[in-house]
Amino acid sequence: MIIHRWTLAACLALFISSAAADQYNARLDPLFERLQNAPDALSSSLIEQQIWRAWSEAPNEAAGQLMRRGTAAMNAGQLETALSNFDELIAAEPEFAEAWNKRATVHYLLGNYQQSIADIDHTLALEPRHFGALSGLGAIFAQLEQPQAAIRAFEAVLVLYPQSNSSKRNIERLEQSLQGRTL
Repeated sequence: MIIHRWTLAACLALFISSAAADQYNARLDPLFERLQNAPDALSSSLIEQQIWRAWSEAPNEAAGQLMRRGTAAMNAGQLETALSNFDELIAAEPEFAEAWNKRATVHYLLGNYQQSIADIDHTLALEPRHFGALSGLGAIFAQLEQPQAAIRAFEAVLVLYPQSNSSKRNIERLEQSLQGRTL
């Protein structure tokens, strides 16, 4: 069942028009174009940082405060507090994709993988190019010992972000794990 749901999310991530981009931020389309054509990992990393900044821009000051409080709590390991902040943020701004992604991260850290996957689905519905959400999905599938689904998630990251060294390493590690199982 998990793989089937992810297949739908992956199709959305790869084929939905970029007009549904999170925040409707005009900077995102050119940044993703530059990310596709970046000549090396350093250039890609700098573009990635700009994308994350654009994704993290809250739609208003109240949402920004909740985002900052939730992120600070998450970084401090106060996961229940972070979850509460992101719940409140999503209730107030359900179209803010990064709020869903942050809550997915908290659920992942709490071991709530099904809730994390549900939030990743929402993230991808709002921002189909969210390589962070796809990478998180790969990490969940790896934890759930579903290496083929994890590989597909990391491959979807590479479609969006060809220089993603972490995705390349994860795919290599997972493929080696699969080869070890078949020997």
